[in-house]
Amino acid sequence: MAVRLNAAQHTENSYQDAGFRKSLFIAPSLTYQATDKLSFFINTEFFDGRSTNPTMLFLDRGIELRVNDINEFGYDHKRSYTGNDLYIDNNTFNLQAQMNYQISPEWTSQTVVSKTSTKSDGYYSYLYEVSQFTTVTEGVVFGRYMSKQNSETYGTDIQQNFIGDFRIGNFRNRVVVGFDYFNRNVVNNSSPYVPNGYVYVGRNLSQFTDFITGQGITQAGQYGDDTGILTQAGTDALLADGQIAPLKTKEEIFSAYAQDVFNIFDNLSVMASLRIDRFSNKGNVVTDRDDFLQTALSPKFGIIFQPVLDKVAVFANYMNGFVNVAPGEDRNAAGAVTPRTFKPEQANQFEIGTKLDLFSNRLTATLSYYNIEVSDMVYQLYNGPVEVSNMQDGKQRSKGFEASIIAVPLNGWSILAGYSYNDSKLSMGDPSFVGFRPESSGPRNLLNFWTSYKFSQGALNGFGLGFGGNYASENKIFNRNVGSFTLPEYAVFNASAFYTINDFTLTLKLDNIGNVEYYKGWSTINPQRLRAFAASLSYNF
Repeated sequence: MAVRLNAAQHTENSYQDAGFRKSLFIAPSLTYQATDKLSFFINTEFFDGRSTNPTMLFLDRGIELRVNDINEFGYDHKRSYTGNDLYIDNNTFNLQAQMNYQISPEWTSQTVVSKTSTKSDGYYSYLYEVSQFTTVTEGVVFGRYMSKQNSETYGTDIQQNFIGDFRIGNFRNRVVVGFDYFNRNVVNNSSPYVPNGYVYVGRNLSQFTDFITGQGITQAGQYGDDTGILTQAGTDALLADGQIAPLKTKEEIFSAYAQDVFNIFDNLSVMASLRIDRFSNKGNVVTDRDDFLQTALSPKFGIIFQPVLDKVAVFANYMNGFVNVAPGEDRNAAGAVTPRTFKPEQANQFEIGTKLDLFSNRLTATLSYYNIEVSDMVYQLYNGPVEVSNMQDGKQRSKGFEASIIAVPLNGWSILAGYSYNDSKLSMGDPSFVGFRPESSGPRNLLNFWTSYKFSQGALNGFGLGFGGNYASENKIFNRNVGSFTLPEYAVFNASAFYTINDFTLTLKLDNIGNVEYYKGWSTINPQRLRAFAASLSYNF
């Protein structure tokens, strides 16, 4: 029997005018070898976190853009537009229990039971562009919308696998046959989103001041560009009249699958796999709506050839995947609702590449090219103030290249590097997006690297240094026929120093050395951390 305990406590204040993050993580696990054939493994995780939610700015998706990049925007990177009083608690529990039994020299039974629960309780907000402020011609006015979150999610997964490794004649087979049952329940008693003031982002504050003065709106914010109330008491007063619509959903997935890796020769193997999923959604149990069933098949095929055994491999594979789409509603001009259900969205991927393991494991690399076609995508068309039609003929294509390299030139010196290129385009679907790079695609180019050296002898024994960084090309987070908004490319560098003595390791890390202002997002503008110093102490026993 063996027991392991991992634990971590994290405290972080924001570089912005408000915001924080605190968490406690504990993960005990146990392994037990009951007999020569029977073993158990239990892993648990407890997470308790409290934080303010990160700044998110949504540009209006239905009008022509006023600004097209960060420079035009005039956003102050250190503004959070929230208060430390408006935090949210997130608690998570995960458990996985695994039993392995050696049925015979060729077959093993693996039984896995997983349980998870998450709870969110607290204040959540976002900023959405307000288009009716026509007299504000410079900058952008956002409305703040807030909700008191109160939701819980419970999940159970039971998986039974039979794993075989046997020969038929001279041919080796590695087989997995199994079934899976997944159950998830969501109980949501969150409040509706309510307005909590206006926020101005721009360089002509007087325009905003003149407008809200004319409307009789009070400037509540300390900067004069925010009319919101950023306290619990003030927010609770705004939420008091909001009617909670309880939501309870139950989702079940029954799956069965079989896969075989078949060795034709020692250096040539092929793989075939088939999975079937039966998806059941109980919809909103409270209102007894949106129940539906779906079944989907997912095949997978692959081939690996090793021209130099255990050193150079060339591979190709085809994979099919799917996403079950929840029911929707069509609304006509009079507001009458017609329920709609959808087929699963399908994705077909082809990939080819090579894996290298050279110089006695001192250099490993994976290089691959992929092409993904997604079909039956669901989208909505708005034909008026209330008229909505759900469509399912969207198609999207993504292709690209990925590389991952790990090198150990000298003992104690390691280098890790990765690069990805992604070209993506919506070929059919919402006319507002057809022909454009999808806003969810992220930057076209991503690059990361990290190198470190640890001394293993002499006066510096146990001392080490590390340096690395991340690069992302420009990201069109808003990209459609009414215009585009581009987040600029960025390069962020980090460094660390660490010292290990006996069972203790002290690590000092400096992130974003150049104090670069950079942003991420997916149809949103999310400011990222400026320069940050972190110290950590670990103890292994």
